[in-house]
Parts: sequence; structure tokens; C-alpha cells
Amino acid sequence: MADTVSALAARVHELLVANLTSPAAAAVPGQGAFASLARAFLGAPQGVDPAAGFHDVIARAAGLGPDAAWLVAAGHSGLAGMAFERGQADQGLYHLNAAVSYGFNDCLALHGEALRPFHADPAFRNAYQRMVISPADLDEVTWAHREILLMSRDATRASVDNIGRLDTGISALPQAPLPTRVPNTPGVLVTRLELSAVQTALQRAAIKADTSRASGNVALDLVSDDWDFARARRDAWRADELDSHRQQAAAARAFVERPGVSTVPGPCPPLGSLIPPA
Repeated sequence: MADTVSALAARVHELLVANLTSPAAAAVPGQGAFASLARAFLGAPQGVDPAAGFHDVIARAAGLGPDAAWLVAAGHSGLAGMAFERGQADQGLYHLNAAVSYGFNDCLALHGEALRPFHADPAFRNAYQRMVISPADLDEVTWAHREILLMSRDATRASVDNIGRLDTGISALPQAPLPTRVPNTPGVLVTRLELSAVQTALQRAAIKADTSRASGNVALDLVSDDWDFARARRDAWRADELDSHRQQAAAARAFVERPGVSTVPGPCPPLGSLIPPA
């Protein structure tokens, strides 16, 4: 089957999810909250080698021409992140520069705590200064980073709310809809794909944990003579109420482009001037 942009994008999504649930991801500042939660329930990925996968995507996307350049950027971005996680600074900088050459422009990501020590590095600064993004695209990138933070908090709250539930219902973690606007710079598609991967990893983790709880309750119901059915019903009603509130909150967080915001690409804001959502 011939490669397509959509097929390779799906492959990158799969690799990003696998990398998020790997042991290394949980140790990275800024990723620990959602990576450790996802890994706790999903476990380390089985039979998936993200590094080899990213290299494969880079090679295959390069053959698809300019429309797939952002996927080459995504592959190099993934490899850069893995290298920085492992303390391989030279490899990280190499792949970061390559990602920028193919359109990567998540300037907010380069302000994360884990990368601040590199701000004085000439190679890092050179890569940053070559990135271009429009104010409208930067708004979406900022929204995506904030959404990752809010989703990880939602997942933590949901896991706490589910402690002691006696019902057998399954509560999926609601997600804000991904933006559908056409970006002014294709690099924003990389950030959008990374957000989608975080959503998938957290939702899978939440469903797996809830399924385990529900299965345990079914087993206890079968062997117990004094199962509290009234409380189980109340727990189910309460869970439905919380799910409804979370769904409404997630929908309300949908990205909305500011009226009149510039769509003209230009240099990223000066290195060190951005503050990631916290």
C-alpha cells in the first residue's frame, strides 16, 4: 500500500502515544503528570520502538514531497525529545535543527523547564531563531499546551473521584475538540498531533483503570451476600453527573481564534520571553 500523509500521521500518533507511556517519559519535567498516570495504568508499550518508528516516518514522509514536510518535522521532533530525555544533548540538538528545517515551530515547547538549560547554547538558539509562526498559530500552540495541562489535571481528579465507587459503569475522560482551522504554518500540525496523542494516552489510561475497577466490583457482587446495591446506584448517578460536568467543561475549552489576530508568519517571540502554562 502506498504511503499517504494521513496514514503516516496516524503512525506518528501511535508512536507518540507509545513514547508517552514509556518509562523515560515519566521522568521528563513537564511530561511527568500525564505520562506517569498513563504509564501506571497502560504499562510500558509492548513491541513498539518509537525511535525506529520515527526514523521510518522521516524516510517515508520525505518521499511524499512538501505536503508531508511537517511529518518529517514531527519525526525529528520526536527523536529530539527522546534524545533530550536521555541526556543526549548533541543528538537532541541535531534533530531539533532538522525538525525546524522542516517546519517545526512550537516555540512554547522550547521554553519548557527541561530545555531551559540549553537556552545559552548557540546551536539551540540558532534553531529557535529560525522558527517562524503567526500570532494566530501561536495562540493555538499556547492553547494546546494549556489543554494538555488541564487534561492531566482532569485525569488526576477523575482517578480520585473513582476511588471507592461500587458501580460498574465506565467513565471515559472527556476531551476538548481539536482545532479544525487551517494553520498559517504547517508546523502547528505537529503540535496538534502531539495534543491528540496526549488525549489518547490519558483516555486509554482512564478507561483501563475504570474497567479494572468495574470488573472488580462485578466479581465482588457475585461472591458477596451483602453487596450495597443502593450505594452502587448512588455512585453511578454521581459518576454520571461528574461525567456530564467534565464533558461540558471540555467542550467549553474548544479553541476559538481571536477576531482580527494576525495570520502573517514571522519570527517566534524572543527566546526566554514565553512562559508555558502552569
